Amino acid sequence: MTTERPRLVLASASPRRLELLRQIGIEPNEVRPADIDETPLKDERPRDYCRRVTLAKARATERAPGEVILAADTTVAAGRRILGKPTDADEARAFLKLLSGRRHRVITALALIDDHGERVRDVVSHVKLARISGEDLDWYLATDDWQGKAGAYAIQGPAGSFIPWISGSYTAIMGLPVHEAARLLASAGIRGQA
Repeated sequence: MTTERPRLVLASASPRRLELLRQIGIEPNEVRPADIDETPLKDERPRDYCRRVTLAKARATERAPGEVILAADTTVAAGRRILGKPTDADEARAFLKLLSGRRHRVITALALIDDHGERVRDVVSHVKLARISGEDLDWYLATDDWQGKAGAYAIQGPAGSFIPWISGSYTAIMGLPVHEAARLLASAGIRGQA
C-alpha cells in the first residue's frame, strides 16, 4: 500500500487559481490548461453552463493513470444572461453598464477527475456593483484589468472599489472556492502541506 500523494494537474492557466491553491498549501505537479469551446448552448442556464464547461476542461486534459485533474471555471450571470470574458473594451463597457447598480451571481464550478471517476461541485455567490459613473467606467477600462475576466471584472483588482457587498465565497468570486477545492482534493488523497 502506497502513501505517496497522487500527481495533481491543474487544468487552468489562471494565475489566481494557482495562487489560491498555494494559499492552502497545495502545489500542482503540473499546469496543463485545457483549450475548449466555451460557447454557451442555446437556452443554457448559467449554472448548467458553468458546470458543463468545467467538466469539459477536465475531460479535455490528458491524464495518466494515478494523476488527478482539477479544472475550474467562473461565470458571471445577470439573470439568465451569461457574461463571459469580453472580447474588447466595448463589450466590457456593455457588461459593466448592465451590472452597474445591480446584484448578480458569480458561479464557480470545480471538476476533479481521478482513477475513481469524475466529481463536480459549484459555488454560487452574489455580488452587488455600485452605480458606476461614466468617468469611473472610463478609468477602469483604461486599466485593462477587464481583459480575460468573466463579467469584465475581478473582485481582487481595481473593480473591487465598485463592490460594496457580497454574499458567498470571496475565493469563489476570485475563481477558486478554496474550501470546496480542499475537500474535493482531500477526497482524492491530496492535502495541503504545512
